[in-house]
Amino acid sequence: MWELDGRIQRYAWGSADALPRFLDREADGDAWAEVWFGAHPLAPARVDALGLGLDAAIAQDPRRMLGDPVHRSFSGRLPYLLKLIAPARPLSLQVHPSREHARESFAAENAAGLALDSPRRNYRDDNHKPEMVVALERFEALCGFRTPRRAAAILTGLDTELTDRLRALLVEHPTAHGMRAAFRTLVAPSMRPDPELIAAVAEACRARFAAGESPSPRIDRTVAMLHEHFPGDGGVVAALLLNPVTLHPGEAMHVPAGAIHSYLSGLAVEVMAASDNVLRAGLTGKKVDADEMLQCVSVVAAPPLRVAPERLTERTVAYYAPVDDFELSLTTLDDGQGSFQPRHPIPGSGPRILLGIDGEALVESAGGRRRIGRGRALFVPASAGAVRVGGRGRIVQASVP
Repeated sequence: MWELDGRIQRYAWGSADALPRFLDREADGDAWAEVWFGAHPLAPARVDALGLGLDAAIAQDPRRMLGDPVHRSFSGRLPYLLKLIAPARPLSLQVHPSREHARESFAAENAAGLALDSPRRNYRDDNHKPEMVVALERFEALCGFRTPRRAAAILTGLDTELTDRLRALLVEHPTAHGMRAAFRTLVAPSMRPDPELIAAVAEACRARFAAGESPSPRIDRTVAMLHEHFPGDGGVVAALLLNPVTLHPGEAMHVPAGAIHSYLSGLAVEVMAASDNVLRAGLTGKKVDADEMLQCVSVVAAPPLRVAPERLTERTVAYYAPVDDFELSLTTLDDGQGSFQPRHPIPGSGPRILLGIDGEALVESAGGRRRIGRGRALFVPASAGAVRVGGRGRIVQASVP
């Protein structure tokens, strides 16, 4: 059982204070977007006791670290990545590919001779990237398409050239095909609207919200906010076609392959398949490939996939997503002051990462004992067996189903 030093990722959309505050570290004025606790080769957490990244530590003895079932199923790799994520401004409008599409496209880019760090690449690995977020603070997002009829109702009354055009399309074709066509006209390179048309929509949403006449005040407010960050971007108007989502602390959402989404603000724990494949259609300064994204996006209307916690023990609840790569549990401890005897089991097996959310706890397994506090993480290899904890606070555990 080893302590992990997570890798800070500084992206432009990150918060300058949320993660420093959570980690009890001094802010430096820069944007801290994510902290990675995993073995992804782009930014593996460091195992200071070994002087290695977690990926290298696992590679030294993968069967002992992962256990035979995980080793066989995932080719000797840790299949998940655990993160803290703190957006202060919107992330890109994005989807993640299916495993089959990722394998095919990764192989094609390799055959084309594209280096892994080539700016022309879309696929950095051959894996899918389903993910799940559990809010630590209020967390705002967009996820999934509305029904065409509901989207048409949201567009009604804005009375701009672009929204009238989109509404007519959805009224005439109230199907997934109509929604795909509407979305395509906003983001495809050959059809993107002029910035002036997009600005007119943002202003109409702002005015409707101020007048208190909106059928969806949240989405009008969101469109106006997005235009402030990304003026003239077709993704601003695409938000009118999507579901707004608010997660309160402890609430979770699963984002499967093909689901369009954008995280807007908040602080959350995120667990995902160990991949960095992101296809973007807008709302970003990073690489955008809307044509490739359109090949992978699902336009079938669907509500956000909220995940209800399932109680496993008196102290532990689990958030299960319908994937083989990961599951997440949350253990709440309320032992008396100074009572740090690790007598409460955390269900799970195989390779696990434990992350302190608040308070302090003592963690015990066959690999020894370690204290864990807010923002501190431990890697528990499969060979360490059962985990028991004691103390006061909360711990999340990422593991393999």
